[in-house]
Amino acid sequence: MSEEHADRPDTAHTRPDGVSDATVRALSVLSEALETTERARGALYTFHQLTGGADFQLGDAVRLLREAGHDRAAELVDREIVGRNVIPGHWTFQIVEAYDRTYYRPFAEIERSLVDELAAGRTHVYEAELKEARRTRGRPDHTARPDTTPGDR
Repeated sequence: MSEEHADRPDTAHTRPDGVSDATVRALSVLSEALETTERARGALYTFHQLTGGADFQLGDAVRLLREAGHDRAAELVDREIVGRNVIPGHWTFQIVEAYDRTYYRPFAEIERSLVDELAAGRTHVYEAELKEARRTRGRPDHTARPDTTPGDR
């Protein structure tokens, strides 16, 4: 590979011929929205795990209340809170599953299909062009891609 070629982005991140600035920007914002959705999905998993952990802690609290001689209090927590739905008819895993099925998966599939259709499957084109505009060519840690380092040429 020539030195000049090695210091250019790989084709997976370069703009295909005929793709406009407006299309690159629109796909970038669409992908950014999906990234935000990924974060929201992660927050749902955090909610799921924290709520599940709290439910097990409640079991410990019930046991400790009983050991301390507070059977009525233990029974109240056990009957009313342990294993309770977090919204009507749902434990947290069901919320995560419904989110994935109803929103996340369709969004991810549409984003992928539009990147395939409008940009020949090339991802992060906008970001790669920003990198090219902002990096200092020939400087260590400013290479175009991970497989190029000044010492490797």
